[in-house]
Amino acid sequence: MEVWFTERQTDAVSIGLKVKAVLWRERTPYQELAVVDTEAYGRTLVLDGAIQTTERDEYVYHEMIAQVPLAVHPHPRRVAVIGGGDGGAIREILRHPEVEEAHLVEIDERVVEVAQRFFPEIAVGLTDDRTRLHFTDGIAWAREARDFDVILVDSTDPVGPAQGLFTPDFYRTLYEALAPDGIMVAQSESPFLQPELLRQIVQGVRQHFPITRVYLATIPTYPSGLWSFTWGSKRQDPEAVPEMVGEWAQSLRYWTPAVHRAAFCLPPFVQELIDA
Repeated sequence: MEVWFTERQTDAVSIGLKVKAVLWRERTPYQELAVVDTEAYGRTLVLDGAIQTTERDEYVYHEMIAQVPLAVHPHPRRVAVIGGGDGGAIREILRHPEVEEAHLVEIDERVVEVAQRFFPEIAVGLTDDRTRLHFTDGIAWAREARDFDVILVDSTDPVGPAQGLFTPDFYRTLYEALAPDGIMVAQSESPFLQPELLRQIVQGVRQHFPITRVYLATIPTYPSGLWSFTWGSKRQDPEAVPEMVGEWAQSLRYWTPAVHRAAFCLPPFVQELIDA
C-alpha cells in the first residue's frame, strides 16, 4: 500500500509526496508537528500540514534568507532569527566568524527539540557557544531588542501565532531593534500563489525602511516553487556584494555573489505586483 503526504497549499493547489515512514507526530501547545520520511525529499518537517523544510532542498531557503544580508553587512556581529526553529538559518549565520551572537527566537520549544532529534545536520548550530535560544513570542522579544545588525524573519505562513509577524507595526518594531546600519529580511511567500500577501509585506516594510527590495529563489517544495524574500535596510545596498568572499562561502550549494545579484533581477510580473 502506498502512503502519501499531501499539503494543501491553496484552495486550488496541493503537493503530494510519497511517504516511506511517519517518524513523529504530536500536538504541541501551538500547532501540529510531524516528521515524515519521503522518497523524493528525505525527512520533511511539517507544521499544521505545511512543509517547513526537507533534507533535500532546505539549503536553498536557508542560504538565501541568511547569506544575502550577511554578505552585504560590513560587520554582522549580532544577528537574530525570529522563527526558524529547525536551526537552518542559525547554521548559515554561524558560518561567519565575525558573528558574536546568534539569537533564535522561537515560540514553540518542541520544534527545536524535534529538529535536533530528526534533522541534526540542519540544527547543528543550536548548541554552538554563540547561539542564544529564546522560547518566547517574537513580537514581544523584538520590542525589547536593540542594536542588532541583522534580523531574519523565518516565519511560518501568516496563520495562528505567526499572523502578527506580517504587519506594518511589526516591521516598525524591527526597524527600532536594528542598529543604524541594520538589515531585515523576511520570507514573503510565493508571488504566484500569494501575490496579495507579498504586496502587503512590501508595502508594510516600505513604510519604515528607506531601502526596500524583493529577491527570489527556487525552492521546489514551497508553494509554486518560486519563493520571495523582502529586504529592508537603513543604509545598506542589497546588491553591494563583493566579488571575492570569505571561506564561509566555500561549502555553500546555492548562494554565490552572482546568484545574489541575479536574485534581485525581478521578472516584470513581480515588479509590477510590488509596484502597484
